[in-house]
Formats: sequence, structure tokens, C-alpha cells
Amino acid sequence: MSTREQNLDVLLASLDPALDPDLYVFCSVPKSEMGRLEGLMPRGTFQEDEGLSVILSQADAVKAGLPDTPVFRRITLRVQSSLGAVGLTAAVAACLAGLGLPANIVAATYHDHIFVPAARGEEALEALRTLSASQTET
Repeated sequence: MSTREQNLDVLLASLDPALDPDLYVFCSVPKSEMGRLEGLMPRGTFQEDEGLSVILSQADAVKAGLPDTPVFRRITLRVQSSLGAVGLTAAVAACLAGLGLPANIVAATYHDHIFVPAARGEEALEALRTLSASQTET
């Protein structure tokens, strides 16, 4: 198992963000309707009191008869960050907030994934590249 980075300066300098071309939506599925998800591959799930929150491709949401808007693009930070790292989420959110961009951030085992409004995916990607480049210049 590789060592995952915890140092915030190193993390920011090594973000290596990549924009996924697919479109995604966030939906909630009540327990009584879980069959709608059969055969689908959600990008993420989280059990909430109100139902199972799922991140699905827009195409899969349509197949399941679930809401297919609002639409997001996913940016993966390809640096392998530790789940114990402090400040990465805050730095990324602050960078995007400065542009008026919402950031729905999902921390996974190896990488962080940021879901941003689809129409502003390229703008968010460029902002994160600039953030990362500014760390290597200091």
C-alpha cells in the first residue's frame, strides 16, 4: 500500500486535477425504491435519514427514472491524499468559492473528487491548476 500525503503544501503543489467528461447528478432513493438502482454503478453513495444519496451519471439517472438535474462534472485530484490530511478540502473549497463556484467534495480512499456545476467545469479545472501552480512557485 502506498503512502498517502498529509502535508498540505505538498498536496496543493501536487493536485494534478483531471476533469471527467461525464455528467453526474445527485439523487436520493428511498429504501422502498432501491430496486431502481439495480444494474447501475453509482459513483458514490451515502445513507442519510431521508434515503440513500447516490451520485449517478446523468444517463443512469434517466434510466432509473430519477431526477437528472442539476448536472455536475467531476474533477479528480490525482494526488493520493491521506484521509488524515488537514486543510485540503478547505483550500479547494476556498479557491472555488472565490469564483462563486459551489464545490461538492467527496473524499475517497485514494483521491478527493469535486463535483462542480457542469457548465463551469473547465473554469473550475483551470482554477485548481492555478492553485496548484502557485504552490510550486513559493
